[in-house]
Amino acid sequence: MKLLVDSGSTKADWIAIDYNGKVFFTTQSLGLNPEVLTKEEILNRLEDRFDISHNKKEVSSLFFYGAGCGTDRMKIFLTEVFKEYFPNATVSVHEDTYAAVYATTPKNEKAIVCILGTGSNCSYFDGTVLHQKVQSLGYIVMDDCSGNRFGRHLLRAYYFNQMPPELAKEFETTYDVEPDPVKNNLYKEPNPNAYLATFAKFLIKHKDTDFCKKYIYQEMEDFVENYIKQFDNYKEVPVHFIGSIAFYLKEELEQVLKKHNIKIGNVLRRPIDGLIEYHILNK
Repeated sequence: MKLLVDSGSTKADWIAIDYNGKVFFTTQSLGLNPEVLTKEEILNRLEDRFDISHNKKEVSSLFFYGAGCGTDRMKIFLTEVFKEYFPNATVSVHEDTYAAVYATTPKNEKAIVCILGTGSNCSYFDGTVLHQKVQSLGYIVMDDCSGNRFGRHLLRAYYFNQMPPELAKEFETTYDVEPDPVKNNLYKEPNPNAYLATFAKFLIKHKDTDFCKKYIYQEMEDFVENYIKQFDNYKEVPVHFIGSIAFYLKEELEQVLKKHNIKIGNVLRRPIDGLIEYHILNK
């Protein structure tokens, strides 16, 4: 049994297939970002899903593509955790950008591939190798145009009394914005980045208001300047996107990219279906 996993910070999609692509099961767990979770928290999240825990000895190969796996230290850490949990499996851990590349980019095609979900990322794929110009320092100082960035903007605007009154009223009825639970989620609970990203749904719902437009276009401009333009050929190759932020704000994204003479490519909400095809072709 081969396990394919696409994991962000918020959630992880799992598909178990045989070597011809027959699906045994699909499931979803909480995200497994090694930058923000301990070994024990990761193991608990695995054990919490029956399909995963029940079949862990049947897994012969695990291909994990995840947020927070951009450094060798995190790849090694997560590989060891998975080897312990899946005793009969060979384990391969990659950063989530590789899942985005395999899902969006035809074989041997050159492209810039971006992730806009709970976090954000951007890489250049030369048809064979992935190249990155920016080493992420995590959600506190980076992640332009991500769900957690938008959540940060909304919380700050609400608490600084800068949110329009009608939106502020809806915001406080939609979310628990009392100081104690907010601070608890930000500083004591795991995955504060995923917590911040939960507020992005509110921004997307009200994306046509001037208040939300300001943050949407500001963050998109920052993403273009700080990430996409790192690559000299950004006007020459398609720019593909993966993630809920890109998917639900595709129209706004197209406007910003057109302004910079950038060719938008495929925009997918999640890459897991494309991963199945890739791993069947490359078994």
